[in-house]
Amino acid sequence: MSAPAIVWFRRDLRLADNCALTAAVASGAPLIPAFILDEEEGGEWRLGGASRWWLRESLAALSRDLEKRGAPLTLRRGDAQAELLRLVAETGAAAVYRNRIYEPWATMRDARIEAQLREKGVTAQSFPGALLAEPGSVCNAQGKPFRVFTPFWRALAKLLQPAPPLPAPKKLRAAPAPASDRLDDWRLQPKKPDWAQGLRESWRPGEAGAQRRLADFLRDGIGAYALLRDFPAKDGASRLSPHLHWGEISPLQIWSATAAAPEAGRSAFLRELGWREFCHHLLAAHPDMPEAPLDKSFTRFPWANDAAALAAWRKGETGYPLVDAAMRQLWRMGFMHNRLRMVAASFLVKHLLLPWREGELWFWDTLVDADLANNSGNWQWVAGCGADAAPYFRIFNPVLQGEKFDPDGAFVRRFVPELAQLGAKYIHKPWAAPERILREAGVTLGETYPRPIVDHADARRRALEAFATLRSR
Repeated sequence: MSAPAIVWFRRDLRLADNCALTAAVASGAPLIPAFILDEEEGGEWRLGGASRWWLRESLAALSRDLEKRGAPLTLRRGDAQAELLRLVAETGAAAVYRNRIYEPWATMRDARIEAQLREKGVTAQSFPGALLAEPGSVCNAQGKPFRVFTPFWRALAKLLQPAPPLPAPKKLRAAPAPASDRLDDWRLQPKKPDWAQGLRESWRPGEAGAQRRLADFLRDGIGAYALLRDFPAKDGASRLSPHLHWGEISPLQIWSATAAAPEAGRSAFLRELGWREFCHHLLAAHPDMPEAPLDKSFTRFPWANDAAALAAWRKGETGYPLVDAAMRQLWRMGFMHNRLRMVAASFLVKHLLLPWREGELWFWDTLVDADLANNSGNWQWVAGCGADAAPYFRIFNPVLQGEKFDPDGAFVRRFVPELAQLGAKYIHKPWAAPERILREAGVTLGETYPRPIVDHADARRRALEAFATLRSR
């Protein structure tokens, strides 16, 4: 038998439109599909709790799909570089195929691995597939990365000439299977306490789940996407972000599948795909983006230090119903509606003047779609210190946002059930309700539901004064 080839799966947990897998099959070598769990990779950005849950479910689905095609998935745990080289030595593999990932720590590590493989005479091949365009390929007239989204999106759209997505291989020629860990031994799912019930009810990880979600969105959602995407009680969002992050579906597959969709919905939706691209290109150009503001004047910002306020925000107990519903949705589902991500993030950094990195870290641990580029890019945008950032004076009023985008209070009632009997007039500002109305709704402020931890007008004034210190310098 000829020497085997390893297909190193990372965040490309799919068989269709998988360039590395397709190339490995075309080589004719017997294959060893492999996944290595390196629990220390990324350092501060190692897998959060919600990501670990998703990964377990997605790997189980990938393993089943590979088995059906004749090649079992080999699982190893440990330092990725050491484990991959050990697997090469054990199996006598002559080639390693992988799809590229773009986090700064990953690009540096992969370069070291590739050099070591070549020293040993092992072919190392890498392929695109996580993005529509490789970082560094979309530049302004000066040949530099864009710092503003709209011109980036125009340039990317002109550049793209996407080929049809690659089909999944129907059959795989497998090499003798090496020793493998058992997935359940990795303990990726929470046990005591088991906080993942809401995740199990909300998601179907895996390639088949991604394709079903896309099909449902194309059938029921994309036509009205531009109109409904801001209303959290409506099912207007695609909810493809975790599937995209884990590579259960590729951006090219989505781009291709939306070709026949109504133009208004398609255009609005693809801009969101473009924002994802923008954040990844930003991260490649600014590797310290998760830790440091792109606008360096923000290193002098007078952030507050208030552990009690941070805890109230995390738990969804700020006294502002829309913010609290958003934070509880995050905890229950591992997901937050995009409009609410902006409202909840603005509340943290502008109402409470707490550092954007506190929010970034909390989202990293609780989101099933926790993505380093998107997470850091979005938090910097809201804080006003990133590329294409929101103006510092844009401070979301959570009451007005609720009245506009959850006018009958359906979303708040779902996630803040202690307010469920309160009428639409007061659902977003229960402190303004007469005592009789509160009593009839079973609401006692300060007991069954908290009073606001900060007054909006005072918080807005304080935030504007703090931001003004940056401008005055």
